[in-house]
This record gives sequence, structure tokens and C-alpha cells, in this order.
Amino acid sequence: MKIAESYRRADLDDRYDVIVVGSGMGGLSAAALLARHGGRRVLVLERHYTPGGFTHVFRRPGYEWDVGVHYIGDVQRGTMLRALFDDITDGRLDWADMGQVYDRIVLGDERFDLPAGREPLRRRLKERFPAESDAIDAYLALVRQVEADTRRFFMEKALPAPVAALTGPLLRRRFLRHARRTTREVLESLTSDSRLIGLLTAQWGDFGLPPGQSSFGIHAMVVGHYMEGGFYPVGGAGRIAETVVPVIAEAGGRVLIRADVSEIVVEAGRAVGVRMAADGAVLRAPVIVSDAGVRNTFRRLLPHETAVQSGVVDHLEGLRPSIAHLCLYVGLDRTADALGLPRANLWIHPHEDHDATFAAMRRGDESPSFTFISFPSAKDPDFERRHPGRATIDIVSGMPYESFARWEGTRWKKRGEEYDALKSRLADRLLEVLYEHVPQTRGRIDTWELSTPLTTRHFCNHPRGEIYGLAHTPRRFEQRWLRPRTPVPGLYLTGQDTATCGVAGALIGGALSASAILGKNLLGRIAAASRAPPGLGSGETPAGVRCSELSGADPSYIHATRKPAPSRA
Repeated sequence: MKIAESYRRADLDDRYDVIVVGSGMGGLSAAALLARHGGRRVLVLERHYTPGGFTHVFRRPGYEWDVGVHYIGDVQRGTMLRALFDDITDGRLDWADMGQVYDRIVLGDERFDLPAGREPLRRRLKERFPAESDAIDAYLALVRQVEADTRRFFMEKALPAPVAALTGPLLRRRFLRHARRTTREVLESLTSDSRLIGLLTAQWGDFGLPPGQSSFGIHAMVVGHYMEGGFYPVGGAGRIAETVVPVIAEAGGRVLIRADVSEIVVEAGRAVGVRMAADGAVLRAPVIVSDAGVRNTFRRLLPHETAVQSGVVDHLEGLRPSIAHLCLYVGLDRTADALGLPRANLWIHPHEDHDATFAAMRRGDESPSFTFISFPSAKDPDFERRHPGRATIDIVSGMPYESFARWEGTRWKKRGEEYDALKSRLADRLLEVLYEHVPQTRGRIDTWELSTPLTTRHFCNHPRGEIYGLAHTPRRFEQRWLRPRTPVPGLYLTGQDTATCGVAGALIGGALSASAILGKNLLGRIAAASRAPPGLGSGETPAGVRCSELSGADPSYIHATRKPAPSRA
């Protein structure tokens, strides 16, 4: 379905109220909310061939893969997140429940199924760790408390500066009491059982930092986000953009693809438009919203003098980028049902010490730091109608950008034999993990393609191949300047850096940005209209869709290959 037109073929006018740079979940949601609740005509500019950011899909003959939406929590009816999705899609997006077990954890030779529901999880944990009953109760209570405290923390981001200055410290205080501590610090204050800690933190790939480095705030948000289970868009991840873009268009807005922005234009200290890379044309609007990430916005898109004067460049010092990754996209010549593929994701770890495996990854160890295996064709009840007789799998693992930095100056698809050999070796290792844990796939693989951190850099313009924006350390959550309003008048931020990682986090970021621009509490209005709780989800958490969404690459540009040769990216 064609939902956007090319910039070079578009007949543009100068009557847009807002220009949004980037069509990820943060950009699309901000645009749709501005259209629906403010009547704004919004022009969304996307540098790729399709809108959607990490929510889009890419296709090969007989196949399609999501590049980021591996599962989403808190979209059951009656939640704030579901109300938001219904609002920005006009109710056109449906969700498939992944079932009672949504994640399966493997720690060495032990296996643990994560059940949907707080009480089923409590019972399962106590069955496995009977001596840790009090610690388990304390942990679940603390997760619930942090979830509740999250609401005020993110509410403060949308307030006008004078109000935020007065009320901000109070609104942020309770959440920061826990978010300033690492996940390991908090858990070790509750239990000394390393196996229990390893299990409770096995989803660390959802936000990209192991327990010794991550803020307990992001850990609690992600755990709460999936507490009631996982869901998947019916019709595939591409349905998200397909259902949001018409809402923008119905208000007179447009979404343009192949529309690379080279600069945010600033005049008299105010953002007034954008300069297009293709032809140097300047498109103007009184409000500019960047969904390109805070680093790209202030280090690449803004004039250097403006960025320095804003103070944001100094603030960025000491805030490192998030994890980079590999993703192996696998196509099989049988259906998910015929192969018995599960809907539940697999989290596979060599042992419970995630900080040790993360450190090995940072040193360049090619053994997977973790392996996340997702089965999109099994989750989507509409997949077989679109691709009869086929199935797909995504296999994700962390990998440092430094392992690929020496090819930084090479051209896409022309990186050389050594690069291709490395990719083949890494793909083989991921396939061996697949065969070990899903043995029925052996001999059934028809095609595969591998994306690397360079793929992410090339197509997503993330300098270090990062997939979650700024790393979710305790220090990140202490940055009061990470909010929709920027020090540059007329310029706003949206997306992951505004809230948290993931599709759901970026969606909340879009809602905060639209609220700040319109001067309205959109979360409260949408909640009231839908009778959903006025928080950020059933657990009041904006943490995201698989902060794995661990597929930041845009592999639709990767050369399709048949086994056994690797793709070239």
C-alpha cells in the first residue's frame, strides 16, 4: 500500500503549520496528534523510501520482516497506550495477543517461561525460588511503585518552562529516587541469589544495558510494560504507519519520502524551516519538530553556533549512545504452524552474569552476548494470507560498533571480502543458536540477510549504529533538558530521547511533544475520551516495544541472497 509520495515528485506549498523531520513513531505520533487535536497541517519529511522508522517492514519475494516491532505491551483494551494507538490510527489498527507465555528465558541450561499477569508471574517465581519469597514480593512492589512514579516524571516534560521550574523537582523526585540507582544495586539490596537476579534482568536487551549499568527506572518500566503480556500488530508492523499516515493526511498534512533534510534553518535565533539535501530548497513553518534524535539534531542539523549557544552540546558530553546490534532475517519454506514455531520470543544467555557477557561483547568477542529470537509470522494471524507457505524469524544480538568501524568509509554493498567474511561468520553463529533451540528449522531455511551496526549507520544516520538513542543510564534520567521544548525557539524534540526507548516510548514522546506545542494535556484528554487510566499504560509506563526493536537497520536496501552466501550491506 502506497501511503507516502516522493519529495522530488511532490508539489509543495508554504501553508504548513508544522514540519516534522523523521517519520519514526515519535514523528508520526506527534504529527497525528497535532492534526487531530490541534487542526495543524503537518509536513513529515522522511529520508528513506518508506515511512515508519523502526516500525516499517521490508519485503523479498514471498517474505516480509519487521525491523523493530517484535512485541508491544500494554495495548489491551482499557489502557492508556491502547487509547493513544487508537487515537492516532482512528481505531484502524488491530492487535494479536501473543498468549499466556510471551517470553522464554534461557540461562545456560535452565529455562523459564514468563507468564502474562502479575500474580501468575509471582507464583511462577516463587515456585522456582521458594527461599526468595520475600525478595520477590518486594521486587514486584518496587516495580509497581516506580511505574506509578513514572507518570509525574514524564508529565513534567510537557509543562511550560516557568511551571516546570516550580513544580519539576517535586514531580521528578520520587521517580529519580530509584532511577538514580543501577538495576544491580537495587536487586542486590533485595536478594543475594545471583540466579534470581539473572532471571529478573534477562530482558536487558530491551533497553540495551546490563543490570550493572542500566537505570533501575528503565528496568522497572520495561518489566511493567510487559507485565500483562505481549501483543503484535495484525497485518504486521507496517500496519502502524499505514494507519497513522491517513490521519495526518485527513487534516491536510503530508508525508514525503526520500526527503533528506540537511539543515534546520535558524533566523534571528529561531527555527523557521529546513533545508533539503536534494536541491537546497528551504521549506518553512513556524514550528519544527525533530524526530532525528537529540545528537543528530544538535550536532548535525542545527547550525554549529546555534547548537553551541543552546548549551545542549555541553549537556551531551558524558551521555553515551545506546547499544548497536546485529539482526539476522531468516525466511523458511514452511508455515509457522507446520514448523511448530512459537509466538513467544526466546531470550538466550550463556549464564546469569549479564554484565560479564556485555563486557565480552564490548571487547569484540564474536560470541553472542545474548540472542533474542522472534517469530513474527507466528505472531501475526494475517501473515499466511499474505505469504502462503512461508515463515520468518528475526535473530538479534548485541555487537559493538567498534567491530565494524574500520569499514566506516566504505560504500554500501562494496565493503570488501573481509567484511563479507565477517558477516558470514557471524550469521553462521546465530544460525547455530537457532538450530540448537529451534531444531525443526534446520534444512528449512530458504533465505537470510544480516544487518550490522554499519547498516544502521548508513540507513538510519545514527553515528555509532545505536538503536535506542541515548543509553538508559542513571545519568540520562537526571537530564532535565531532555524534553520536547528546546532552548531554540520554534524547535521541539520528539521520539525516544524525549521519553524512553522503543515504539511505545517514542509514542509517548510524540504525545509529550504535541502536548507541549498545543499547550494541552493530550494524555489526559485521550484518557478521558477512552475512559482509560490517565497514566501512560496499565502500568503507567512509557517503556517500549521491544526496546529490542533491536533491528535498527533498514535492510530493505540490503541485497537479497540465497543460502549460503551473506547479504551485502
